[in-house]
Amino acid sequence: MSDQPVNTLLQPFTLRGLTLKNRMVISPMCQHAAIDGQVQDWHLVHYGKFILGGAALVWTESTAIASDSRVGIADLGIWSDEHIDGLRKLADFAHSNGALMGVQLAHAGRKAFSAPLWEGGHALSPDEITRSEISWRRVGPSAIAASSEWSTPDALTVAEMAEIRQQFVDAARRADAAGMDAIELHYGHGYLVASFLSPHANHRQDEYGGTRENRMRYAVEIATATRAVWPSNKPLFVRLSCIDGVEGGWNLDDSVILARELKAAGIDVIDCSSGGLSEEVKRSNVPRGIGFQVPFSAEIRNSAEIVTQAVGLIVSPEHANEVIATGQADLIAVGRAALRNPYWPAEAYRKLSDSDGFEAWPERHSAWLDKRQPMLRRFVGDEAN
Repeated sequence: MSDQPVNTLLQPFTLRGLTLKNRMVISPMCQHAAIDGQVQDWHLVHYGKFILGGAALVWTESTAIASDSRVGIADLGIWSDEHIDGLRKLADFAHSNGALMGVQLAHAGRKAFSAPLWEGGHALSPDEITRSEISWRRVGPSAIAASSEWSTPDALTVAEMAEIRQQFVDAARRADAAGMDAIELHYGHGYLVASFLSPHANHRQDEYGGTRENRMRYAVEIATATRAVWPSNKPLFVRLSCIDGVEGGWNLDDSVILARELKAAGIDVIDCSSGGLSEEVKRSNVPRGIGFQVPFSAEIRNSAEIVTQAVGLIVSPEHANEVIATGQADLIAVGRAALRNPYWPAEAYRKLSDSDGFEAWPERHSAWLDKRQPMLRRFVGDEAN
């Protein structure tokens, strides 16, 4: 009997009323290409590549639920009904090519408004934001800056928290109107909800601060409210920093407990990321390497008994397949690997199946590739594969 893992990466997976054609997902990646939150031609081409590339589910970048909740000024938005038509174009193209489209709903909180990575990724100063003519405000659970680079956020009142919770709800309704198949609530990377979870960022003295149960309360409330308006046949994900990356901060045991609460609130999948809380507190030693976040996914999947999505330095289909086959995750999200090769999922079929054809490619591409293959074999032999 072969010791090789079963090729489960290629198998379909059902979540509520939707079936993913395989276990391969494209992770959210900020593009900083929107104008007033609106989808541009860049997004149609950017996401279209992954849709044609064979992924089962493609996530939008961090998509802002309010104009002042953006990670960057040029993020996609879903704070207005005017954003629906552009997002619908993405969903329609995905559906016409056998893929599903999801939208990541986000509020950046005290880490709102930063420059694109190619411009240094620094926090924008109040003057830089004001010159953009955006009405903006950094907010958090407490008046504690993410680092010396960031301005001090306003501590949210309970009434303001309720308004933001409603913004998530309104965004979910717009996502459904746009034909999106799934929602991911962004609870990671030091953004608003993650800062509520952290004892370093959250020094509140009310029912949303202090104990772990209190610090989790807002995350559970947002999930519950979103699930109430999101169609019952559509799955709801949460991206979670399973550890926040600082000593004495949010840890994996905390994430297991939160995952159980989120499952009870109607969350279907935990997307297992890490880090991003702060530059000002001592970091915990989290060695980075190939698949370094997979153990977080495995622990949450098995201890909280919830579906998980693994992400982070998963670069080969063989490794991704092993993660699925050994029960460490149910879905694999790739980001930068797909930027290098948008056909990463389609290539996985060739590497992990018995076929040397191009069945996983769109027929408008596969016909040409199949036609060339016999000639390539004559010239280069097995390297044609």
